[in-house]
Amino acid sequence: MSADVDVPSQRKVPRDESSGCPVHQDADGVWQVHGFAAARTVLRSTETRQRGFGADQARQAFKNMRPSVLFRDGVEHREHRRQTAKYFTPRKVHTSYRELMHRYAEQQLARLRRGPVDLSDLSFALAVAVAGEVIGLTPGRPGMARRLERFFHESPGRSGWRRQLRSAMTVGPFYLFDVRPAIRTRRRKRRDDLISHLIDEGCTNAEILGECVTFGAAGMITTREFITVAAWHLFTDDELRAAYVGGDEASRVALLHEILRLEPVVATLARWTTAEIAVPDGDRTVTIPAGAPVDLAIGDANLDPTTVGDRPRQVCPARPLPDGVGDAVLSFGDGPHRCPGAHIAIQETDIFLSKMFALPGLRMVREPSTRLRADIQSYEVKGLIVAASR
Repeated sequence: MSADVDVPSQRKVPRDESSGCPVHQDADGVWQVHGFAAARTVLRSTETRQRGFGADQARQAFKNMRPSVLFRDGVEHREHRRQTAKYFTPRKVHTSYRELMHRYAEQQLARLRRGPVDLSDLSFALAVAVAGEVIGLTPGRPGMARRLERFFHESPGRSGWRRQLRSAMTVGPFYLFDVRPAIRTRRRKRRDDLISHLIDEGCTNAEILGECVTFGAAGMITTREFITVAAWHLFTDDELRAAYVGGDEASRVALLHEILRLEPVVATLARWTTAEIAVPDGDRTVTIPAGAPVDLAIGDANLDPTTVGDRPRQVCPARPLPDGVGDAVLSFGDGPHRCPGAHIAIQETDIFLSKMFALPGLRMVREPSTRLRADIQSYEVKGLIVAASR
């Protein structure tokens, strides 16, 4: 896979990039996939199963109950996605959530008007409020954002009973203070949300908790990080900021997708193959055998010049892409496990950022620090302090 090595990268979050063969097996026996065509082929294949996000451990935990949609595959997974797709369609977002997004965005920007604040705090509060409405995590007690964030605090070196204890201490408060009250409310009176649907499906409280962690915690954290990194790009590029502030909604959304292409929040997806899969690798075809672990380098695939064209490491809002390739390329995944909340995430990001960048005197007081979570190469952006005129 060639690249424009002489053009400096505009990525805010540095990541190791492949300089070797786009499809190869490493010394540990894991197949590494770095090209766009090969990665999309694996993601769209029905001959794989989920391997990332602790899937193997989750299958053990869910042995006697219905697993979360993130850890299901095949017909069962497709049926679940079909039934819940109605909560995430563009029409549903526009008719049911758009007004809420505006209201919640204004609530967070009111905090900014009072003085400097860490943007990740504002974006997380927004993401928690919006996702809570979609999932049905209302009413709950104050502090849900704080409880959810604990899911993503890494604890290097912990194993065995220590890891299990920490997991219980993380999940327990979220269940007691947020999930269980919402389930009780929905059992008395259904609403048009995910928890009500799961109750009608006959799910137990534990099964509903699993779905809330999947749709809630993961979606809220990734949205927070993207809002923050997108704002960072706009603060540090006057031309990009002018294009965003002066553009209509369609052009703003296209620009956000282009930033997300360059800065995928989750840069590695993992699968097990359940049968042989033939994947394209330039002028040749490589066959990945059945039963093989595969790591898909989304961060590299999104830079593949054979798909995204010239200057793959730059933010180019009007970048031409081939038919069938989305503006964010593979940043939302693809195939059966493509992120169901993609439209919600982009919509709330645009509503919040367009309002924020319209504030008089808006400025970045301090640039943030970043770190990567090693397992899925997802980033965390902290300490981007913003201020506006009072």
